[in-house]
Amino acid sequence: MTLEIALVLIVLAITIFLFVSELLRVDIVAIIVMISLAWLGLVTPVEAFSGLASNAVISIIAVMILGYGVDRSGAMNRITRPIIKTAGSNEKRLIGLVSLAVGSMSAFLQNIGAAALFLPAMTRIAQRTDIPVSRLLMPMGFAAILGGNLSMVGSSPLLILNDLLRQGGQESFGLFCVTPVGITLLGSGILYFLIFGKAVLPQSKPDDSKKISTQRRLIETWHLPTTIYTCIVPSKSSLVGKTREQAEIWTKYKLNLLALAEGDDVLYAPWRHTPFVPGQRLALLGNQADLMRFVSDYELMFKKDIKPFEELEATEKVGFAEFVIPARSPVIGKTLTEIAIRKVYGVEPIMLFSGEQEVHDDFSYHVLRAGTSVIVHGRWNQIKAMADNTTFVLVTPIEAKEAVGESKPLAATLCFVGAIILALSGVQLSLGLLTGAVAMILLRIVPIDEAYRAVDWRTVFLLAGLIPLGIAMDNTGAAQYAAMQMMELLEGSHTIVILFAVGLLSTIFSLFMSNAAATVLLVPLVLIIGNISGITPRGLALLVALCASNSFVLPTHQVNALIMSPGGYRNADYLRAGGVMSIIFITVAVGFIYLFYM
Repeated sequence: MTLEIALVLIVLAITIFLFVSELLRVDIVAIIVMISLAWLGLVTPVEAFSGLASNAVISIIAVMILGYGVDRSGAMNRITRPIIKTAGSNEKRLIGLVSLAVGSMSAFLQNIGAAALFLPAMTRIAQRTDIPVSRLLMPMGFAAILGGNLSMVGSSPLLILNDLLRQGGQESFGLFCVTPVGITLLGSGILYFLIFGKAVLPQSKPDDSKKISTQRRLIETWHLPTTIYTCIVPSKSSLVGKTREQAEIWTKYKLNLLALAEGDDVLYAPWRHTPFVPGQRLALLGNQADLMRFVSDYELMFKKDIKPFEELEATEKVGFAEFVIPARSPVIGKTLTEIAIRKVYGVEPIMLFSGEQEVHDDFSYHVLRAGTSVIVHGRWNQIKAMADNTTFVLVTPIEAKEAVGESKPLAATLCFVGAIILALSGVQLSLGLLTGAVAMILLRIVPIDEAYRAVDWRTVFLLAGLIPLGIAMDNTGAAQYAAMQMMELLEGSHTIVILFAVGLLSTIFSLFMSNAAATVLLVPLVLIIGNISGITPRGLALLVALCASNSFVLPTHQVNALIMSPGGYRNADYLRAGGVMSIIFITVAVGFIYLFYM
């Protein structure tokens, strides 16, 4: 063992200790590793910082922008609606359905692309179903990794395996030769979370619940109604021809009319002089007893199967907000009726607080004073436009993404799909994905400032910091030394033992260097071992390529790094859930190789 190899192994051991102990944040650990390798002379300064410009890091930056753009455009609603409609709010059904969809897509998509496509969708589903996103993202991410083994083009290790085999004088594999083991791996992963998910997945909600909890705090503080009812105005109803003011919806029935619809045309916060016509659907907020009085008095249709106002149920698009009237505001001394708050701002007033007085009933003619608080309900873009800090000061933060780009869902989808097609056509993954991200910026789907904010820089530095460690292991011969030492220990062992050792070695290497690099390093080695031990070399090589994707116990795989921050995961979460998954993975892969290639 040389001094360089010893130093690399010491750095590796310290890195593992810091990851497991969580004494420091993972990105800080990665940065320390990056600069330590350069100071120790194990890599050059250029190699130390090469991770910042690596294919993996550029790809994940592009993927974050693409995912944000698809989400911002509103295209994600077309994915979340059928999923929620099929699975409802049942956690196990959601996990099974989404994992199957993502895993199947990973057979031909790069798993990072499949995960990026579903990441914003899962966040929205978590918001709508009130299931912690931390219980949905990890099964989805693991399924994306597992699904990469459904075909020989689903993951980087399998993609380069045939070239390595041909270089070693071995016969290459067909496109779907791994499909049986891929199906078994994906099915095992889905069953694992369906059966043991409650035990291994985090129970608490991460930061993604901030939006929901802020709304809840507002609702609980002001005792606001939360149930939105939908009813229809029939032609025989006495409501026809009346305005909302004449119908005394707020004054007599204490209900708030949030929206009305005629066909596909929806009018939010309709003005007090807006007349009712036959066939209109009304979205009403308030107490059910008050609603039933209103329905009975005006002979309205009220059934559970009436088509709801889906946008009003989406917390990422609408919600409650609190405004305060500042000193010298032009509305001081005026009433809501005089300023026509619904007509001008498109929001529905819900409650007013002035001094010690709380008003939940109609306060249309209440004179506004400096310091008066008004609670409104409306779309986030309307609320943001209302908050000019001169007339109204917004107290509650706008935590939902502004729906500015929702007129371009098709363009956003085409940018994403185009980027994936470029990657599949042979263009380098980072180039294809970044081209799609830049297209979104040029088409104004994502403003450049928001593109920068969409990137999780902790994830970027986590990956960039660990890439030099893989380079150092390769350059100094530490990886080959460790592999040869393990193989010497296994000389003369049973075939099953050797297979498990090869699978474990590939798994360990893939945690600290790219899975493609681990494959390139280990395949020539196992071909030699196979010829010496009498074990089929092609089978050992395939086992290496499979287990190089067995990266579940640390957030070092691109997919795991991508979901770490949105899911609020810690290293301990990956160790707990990924440890068992890794054992299942190696067992299935070894069993397949032993049965079909030995």
